[in-house]
Amino acid sequence: MRVLVTGATGYLGGRLAPRLLDAGHDVRVFVRRPERLAEVPWAAKVDVVAGDLLDAEAVAEAVDGVDAVYYLAHAMGTRGDFEAAELAAARNVATAAAAAGVSRIVYLGGLHPATGRLSRHLRSRAQVGEVLLASGVPTIVLQAGVVIGSGSTSFEMIRHLTEVLPYMPAPRWVRSWIQPIAVRDVLHYLLRALDAPEGVNRAFDIGGPDVLRYGQLMNGYAVEAGLRQRPIAALPVLTPWLAGQWVNLVTPIPRRLAVPIIESLQFDCVVHDHDIDAVIPPPGEGLVGYRRAVRLALERERTGEVETSWRNSEVVDAPSDPLPSDPDWAGHTVYVDRRERRTTASTDAVFTVIEGVGGERGWYSFPLLWAIRGWIDKVTGGVGLGRGRLHPDTLRVGDAVDFWRVEAVERGRSLRLRAEMRLPGRAWLELSVEPGDGSGPRAAADSASAAAAVYRQRAVYFPKGLAGRAYWWAIAPFHGVIFAGMANRITAEAEALERQRGAEADPAEKEITNR
Repeated sequence: MRVLVTGATGYLGGRLAPRLLDAGHDVRVFVRRPERLAEVPWAAKVDVVAGDLLDAEAVAEAVDGVDAVYYLAHAMGTRGDFEAAELAAARNVATAAAAAGVSRIVYLGGLHPATGRLSRHLRSRAQVGEVLLASGVPTIVLQAGVVIGSGSTSFEMIRHLTEVLPYMPAPRWVRSWIQPIAVRDVLHYLLRALDAPEGVNRAFDIGGPDVLRYGQLMNGYAVEAGLRQRPIAALPVLTPWLAGQWVNLVTPIPRRLAVPIIESLQFDCVVHDHDIDAVIPPPGEGLVGYRRAVRLALERERTGEVETSWRNSEVVDAPSDPLPSDPDWAGHTVYVDRRERRTTASTDAVFTVIEGVGGERGWYSFPLLWAIRGWIDKVTGGVGLGRGRLHPDTLRVGDAVDFWRVEAVERGRSLRLRAEMRLPGRAWLELSVEPGDGSGPRAAADSASAAAAVYRQRAVYFPKGLAGRAYWWAIAPFHGVIFAGMANRITAEAEALERQRGAEADPAEKEITNR
């Protein structure tokens, strides 16, 4: 079957696409930024179509010739009216799918109460489902609640709230009933939806075997993580908005994503029926319980086998334009901080250090200033430094690195990061290395001026209005500490790495090093 996957750079879409390939389907993906798939292992096996779901013509082109469409995109967490954006995108897909003669749409929505008031997020999810069901194309809407898996937004929120707080003053939603579902079970239902009987056109609730209060989810995590269970006090004074600010501060989840999630947790979200079993039977080994789902997620994180993460989804903002080339700067106000260092380390050693920036390693200069900037960003509703990075050693285009996002990687040569912190303008940080006039430490010993590599660092800032200019000059005094220190430390770390590699390769040198 020829299948189109929207949201393929997102958490679930990025996991579903390779599984569809493994099942023998021809897969086309529809993404805004194809470069984000450049180093994904399965990218060469799929047909990549670039475009935006809000562009009706692009959607029609993507849908043409496919048998089924997976609708896994969402606009929650972006600026502006995400409800209107989601409805417009859903209408485009519904219209294009009907015109192209698509035989099946599969949509992952949200588990929600059958009646009564809904949060903005749950209301939007339900409305998108209604649009697709009314398209004239047989549609299966799978309504899932809290998805538990390594890198999922829900799991990350539960994990950080539990690990950071020894005692939890919490809003009343900790008493809400939740029916979590393991990510592997969500993928089971998504994959098997293609085998459903023709003509099925309805919504189905899906959930795991456990129905728990949200507070029980947190303490269930504590047990599996080897932590003592946390006392929880439900406080009526914490409104969803205030609770969202609290989640924003103590977890990596940014405010614009945390608030709509918290609003949704006010409601009991449990499966109302098990009609799905007649259309898509549960996995042969049974659905995964909550505690086991947590155990599996923790094991994935310990072994570094996290396939996708909410961090690398576009949940903060629509991407800014790529960094213009230098000639295009003419006529624009632009501020640049450049640093260059010659080093006896090889280009490979320097790039290894460059690629390891951020996360637990930090930014190689004045950690306190970086921490302060991260907290300022969090308090003002940004992502802060808590996102970390998906893998400790390697980066791909689209990866999040604290409050930056990888915009370009030229393996062994350069890394370009785009700022996602809140600031009055646009900013990039480029780290690169080029061969010098030496061949390594031994060559440098013969000539003090010889360099195996030249490290270059460039911070580029495009201010927005007077506030943008004032911001640059307000932080300019710190550049000498932050950027100069960063350049010095990166080259020093690279030289230390080069010496370590040399000692490991040369037993005699290793003997001297050990002494």
